[in-house]
Amino acid sequence: MKRVGIILGVVAIGLAIGGYVFFNGERKAPVRYRTAGVERGAVVSVVSATGTINPVVSVQVGTQVSGMVKSLHADFNTRVKAGDIVAVIDPEPFKARREQAASNLEMARSSVARARADLAQRKRERDRVQSLVEQQFVSQNDVDVAVTNYESAEAQLRVAEAQVRQAEASLNVAELELKHTVIRSPVDGIVVARNVEVGQTVAASFATPNLFLIALDLTKMQVDTNVSESDIGGMAEGKDATFTVDAYPGVQFAGTIRQVRLAPINVQNVVTYNVVVAVDNRDLRLKPGMTANVSIVVAQREGVLKIPNASLRFNPPSSEGGESHAREATGDKQAGRTGGGTIALSSESGGPSRKIWKMGTTGEPEPLAVQTGISDGMWTEVMAGPITENDKVIIGIDSPRGERRASELPPGFGGGGGQRRPSRDRGL
Repeated sequence: MKRVGIILGVVAIGLAIGGYVFFNGERKAPVRYRTAGVERGAVVSVVSATGTINPVVSVQVGTQVSGMVKSLHADFNTRVKAGDIVAVIDPEPFKARREQAASNLEMARSSVARARADLAQRKRERDRVQSLVEQQFVSQNDVDVAVTNYESAEAQLRVAEAQVRQAEASLNVAELELKHTVIRSPVDGIVVARNVEVGQTVAASFATPNLFLIALDLTKMQVDTNVSESDIGGMAEGKDATFTVDAYPGVQFAGTIRQVRLAPINVQNVVTYNVVVAVDNRDLRLKPGMTANVSIVVAQREGVLKIPNASLRFNPPSSEGGESHAREATGDKQAGRTGGGTIALSSESGGPSRKIWKMGTTGEPEPLAVQTGISDGMWTEVMAGPITENDKVIIGIDSPRGERRASELPPGFGGGGGQRRPSRDRGL
């Protein structure tokens, strides 16, 4: 009886310890997954960029002569026509140069007249000496001297005539500079900028100073955007674009890509390309220099299967059964299941192969291989894969409050007291 009592006591103690461990030991909480449905609808891929609104054609009006600005005949926002006077440079110094050039021309012409008279005299002397040498009244040396004098007079006449042409050219330059003191508009348009004041001296010795900026037509504007090299492959002339400006909150303006310029823009090893968006500005609400936030439609699909982007970023918390899941996904891909309305994977689909997860029949995540297409930032097109509309794919894990251990908490946070933490989505 004593032995039986000892045995019963040991069994009772074992049962007590087992019960304590069973009821008070750690229990692994079941993992709860967040899912989202596969939908059918439209996916629009958009590239965002910033740019500046500029006139399609703008002309910088400068001066070709240096001097003091005597008068201005155009100001900001002045509408001008081609040939209208916009500014005048002080013409007095240029008038004096013209008079000097005209005097030099008269002197050169007088030199020509004197050279011709001298040539006529040298010709008569030559003819006289040549007639006397036959009668042996003069020596051959006298004949040679007369011929030499005649040829020198001919050369002097040609020099004088060249001086006349040079003086005429100088006079033309002086008259042209005097003409350039009156600055005229080369095109019909509106003055956007005026960079000089009356009395200011402008110097055109090394570079042409810009006095005015004239926009040809403000009803036709363009947005010069900088698109990164990773997005430039989807840019093409004729694609639609929308943009907003800070001056009109909530208002979207429409345009089309007019030009994709090939010249790269390299700033701190970041390569971008200028994409020009043409805009109709008949109401003149858009002003030059405004900053535009542009959205360019790269691609658009209608009525396609699409999955949330979060499902492409989800990974299960552990790799248990990963090999069997991978074999199952590979088998599904090779079999190319088309039953139940699923899309079969094929090498001709063209999209990249991605892995997503959905709940299996055992309650564990199962991997699926799909080929994806374009994305709009929230949804991604499914080009091929064993999924159908209304299927549920895993997008994350619901973590119950207070689940994290002390080792998982940030520094300075203790694990005691059952500290409650907000839920976090591990899949996002």
